[in-house]
Amino acid sequence: MGGNGVLYPILGFASCVAFIYMSFGDLKLSSLPKGLSLSFVERNGSRFILDGKPLYVNGWNSYWLMAHSMDENSRRRVSAMLQAGAKMGLTVCRTWALNDGGYDALQISPGQFDERVFQALDYVIGEASRHGIRLLLSLVNNLQAYGGKKIDGKLTNSQQAEIWFFGNKTVLTRKNTITGIEYRNDPTIFAWELINEPRCMSDPSGDTLQEWIEEMTGFIKSIDKNHLLTIGLEGFYGPKSPKKSALNPGEWASTLGSDFVRNSNITNVDFTFVHIYPDHWYVSKWVRSHIEDCDKELKKPVMFTEYGLSNQNKDVQASQREQFYRTILDLIYKSAKKKGSGVGALVWQFLVEGMEEYNDDFGLVPWETPSIHKLTIQQSCRLARIQGLNQQTGNLKQLCS
Repeated sequence: MGGNGVLYPILGFASCVAFIYMSFGDLKLSSLPKGLSLSFVERNGSRFILDGKPLYVNGWNSYWLMAHSMDENSRRRVSAMLQAGAKMGLTVCRTWALNDGGYDALQISPGQFDERVFQALDYVIGEASRHGIRLLLSLVNNLQAYGGKKIDGKLTNSQQAEIWFFGNKTVLTRKNTITGIEYRNDPTIFAWELINEPRCMSDPSGDTLQEWIEEMTGFIKSIDKNHLLTIGLEGFYGPKSPKKSALNPGEWASTLGSDFVRNSNITNVDFTFVHIYPDHWYVSKWVRSHIEDCDKELKKPVMFTEYGLSNQNKDVQASQREQFYRTILDLIYKSAKKKGSGVGALVWQFLVEGMEEYNDDFGLVPWETPSIHKLTIQQSCRLARIQGLNQQTGNLKQLCS
């Protein structure tokens, strides 16, 4: 899922200056050595652990990083976005490590990869490490975009999805041409996401999707035991969670073959995943319900990995967008402060200037909306203070002191 007389030239000039600054202004940050010293993120019960200390995440989505790393002219946008994220105290970016069988595909056909596109992904990981940003990498898309492969109750379709998915062994074992590190051994990668927004509408019982997740999480863990693994769920409650289904955005959500509690309870799933869009969801109840599930039943961390508000809703004022963001971030902060399972959130999505074709109605350039920019930094800092500012390094410690 995923624009917000006389004034316009002034704003245009300001945006241009901001972009130049984000791209080139902080030479001290952009000259960081390749491969910052990062450790693998681990899990202990319902909390993330980094270097023996609890870790809480304030981050964002920029699904387009690999696509923009294929061309020297557009790579500057990738560097600018990662640098901007670091300057806001953000620590995790979710992005696609996928494009199957379409234009500029990473995986051209099952098990066959385009080296040119792979080197673009190498660049994304190298740049993220350089700026101290960890990446949550999604391996497959259930949606049509970027060559999505649906999981289906029909045997032929399910087999096709599996054939394409097994090709991801090549991704896990890829040796980065820039850093020289295999992906599975690189702590720059925060975690692997199995599949973006999985559904199996042909089997509303959920059995087909459950079996697929069990098989594929086992496959990933057999190759990579270093990284955390999550599914990529939207967070809908299915037929196995009848008492919770009333919280879904509609009756249709319980018929999609996914079930937050049942799917997330699989052993190889390290943490849970929820999306939230307030045009359809009851925000506070939705967030609290999933935190409660993870506190009391699943005993795993929960991240709200997509939250956004459509720019197409003309009735929404800037203050309402800020309030929606604040509601979610406050609930995460309160959970973190109580040592609960609500450990982080990732806004959908952040862009830099000149990327209108990649804006899916939910994107924004954060520094063009001062209230959102300020709120983002505030969340980064108050989570950092829970962890202990003395434990922070680099830009985050300086930003929040």
